[in-house]
Amino acid sequence: MNKEELKRLAEGLVETFHFAGEESVRLFKEGLKINIKEDRSPVSNGDLRVNDLISKKISELTPNIQIISEETVNIKIKNKSKIFWLIDPIDGTKEYIAGKDEYTLNAALVINTVPVLGLVGVPKKNRLFFSYGSGDSYLIEDKNTKKIKCEKQQPKGEIVALSSVIKPSDVILNKLKEHKVTSIVKMASSYKFCVIATGEFDIYAARERANEWDYAAGHAIAQNAGAIIKTLDGKPFLYGKEDYKNPSLLIKRSENLND
Repeated sequence: MNKEELKRLAEGLVETFHFAGEESVRLFKEGLKINIKEDRSPVSNGDLRVNDLISKKISELTPNIQIISEETVNIKIKNKSKIFWLIDPIDGTKEYIAGKDEYTLNAALVINTVPVLGLVGVPKKNRLFFSYGSGDSYLIEDKNTKKIKCEKQQPKGEIVALSSVIKPSDVILNKLKEHKVTSIVKMASSYKFCVIATGEFDIYAARERANEWDYAAGHAIAQNAGAIIKTLDGKPFLYGKEDYKNPSLLIKRSENLND
């Protein structure tokens, strides 16, 4: 699949992502219906509605490519595909249910272990990120589309890390010290990848957590914007594992975080 085909696919999903985001907000305002899944995590009718909208559109665009979604996957069946979609209709369901604004809508196309295309919608912040190849990551905000390239937004000398928890582990704190981090901000969901892609933040480190659909779309956007994404021990961060589990993660806006 060449870049022009990937561009058409990404742009072909933008309208659906806008609408699905609006639907997530509408359903929240009406009052969500919440169930508890087998893994004891919550799922709402908002998650399922977004999943249905995004999955149907992807099926129309690429009828022959497998779709793996958090809400429909059978984790007992091993993933053997080389090309597949990963969907996390709402990443940050707990934040969504609580009425917070950092939950995201996610879809990524993985080809030969690499997420080459990604879309991340952030409805309550009126932001939609999409990417379809190296050097081609974009942010749609206030009806304007701009290219994002990991350009530093923090003042020189300030290196700001993101964390998914209030108190990171010693392993993570030590890794952040290696990169001379000056402050840490807690942030939920795949939005972390996107605000590193914009250059608003500098670095994110995490131990093994979550599943491939939680990271893939944000990974595509950040890496295609120029971010460096590896495991904590410097290995490539790859997708298509049979059990869908993520290894550890280190995202850096650039090699020198002061640049």
